[in-house]
Amino acid sequence: MINRLFRFFVRHLDPFLMAVVGTLLAVGLMVLYSASGESFSRVGSQLGNFLVAGAVLWAVANIPPQHLMRLAVPVYVAGLALLVAVMLFGEISNGARRWLHIGVTRIQPSEIMKIGVPLMLAWYFDRYEAILRFKDFVVGGIVLAVPVVLIALQPDLGTSILVGAAGFFVLFLAGLSWKVIVAAGIAGGAALPVLWGMMHDYQRQRVMTLLDPSQDPLGAGYHTIQSTIALGSGGIFGKGWLNGTQARLDFLPERTTDFIFAVYAEEFGLFGNLILLILFLLLIGRGLYISANASTLFSRLMAGAVTLTFFTYAFVNIGMVSGILPVVGVPLPLISYGGTSLVTILFGVGILMSIHTHKRLVKT
Repeated sequence: MINRLFRFFVRHLDPFLMAVVGTLLAVGLMVLYSASGESFSRVGSQLGNFLVAGAVLWAVANIPPQHLMRLAVPVYVAGLALLVAVMLFGEISNGARRWLHIGVTRIQPSEIMKIGVPLMLAWYFDRYEAILRFKDFVVGGIVLAVPVVLIALQPDLGTSILVGAAGFFVLFLAGLSWKVIVAAGIAGGAALPVLWGMMHDYQRQRVMTLLDPSQDPLGAGYHTIQSTIALGSGGIFGKGWLNGTQARLDFLPERTTDFIFAVYAEEFGLFGNLILLILFLLLIGRGLYISANASTLFSRLMAGAVTLTFFTYAFVNIGMVSGILPVVGVPLPLISYGGTSLVTILFGVGILMSIHTHKRLVKT
């Protein structure tokens, strides 16, 4: 009886993905304990987030891809409606309007679109797979642009980048021409002066700080300066768990969320960084393998987009902490503290498992 229940529980869970994700979550708890000043309360709260996100992963993994496809339009439309509601009725915090109260709790609708946008685009391109034309990519671009603009206006640059990247990956994997990509890149470069004028003051300051953090060492450049000090002081093998000084002496800001990689790097050094990067590469490699072996266009696009979004999460966060990218508020996947981002990430992992374990020989 117990064996049958166990087999039922794990039948749609991929052992390789579970091992990599579990290892990253364990590393995250260990670093969080140190970054939070050995706070059992913060670690316990993250464990609670794990339970919720893990339940979401299991539920999604047990939903066949063809059923996930039916959710594409409702999820996308609901997400857009909630983004509009945020614009009209959202709660303002730290100069940004990103949260919406729904009775007893509040939600951040932009997180929904990290899954909703690629889901909608994958559904659209799967529907017109046999006759894909340039106009279909134009429609896809509009489907992507609307939520990205709404999120950027909140303003939330970090989330708009992630949503934009997730949607772009679907367009690219669906066969978007390199000529169009290059032309769009040139047009984007030409539009930089206009975009610069449209940016908020704090966003322009982040770019200037990237170029020279020392121009405001106690203000806008403080995060970058302190994180790079932590990275450098870790050396080859690090100072050891619980022995990092930048976090424990309260020099490093946002050390349990956006800048937790700096805490990890100081305590475990270059060697530890390489191990962490290998774990992320294993996760990304497995996702690309699942995408390459998917049985339908929808599954292939969705798995590829989810996987490359994981890469974007890790690349942007590590680049931000290392001082090679502006500070945009992107967490390190499966490591940073936070419930909403963790649920979104494990939702994506659940999609990968669903695609891998529900492969169909014939498309219906």
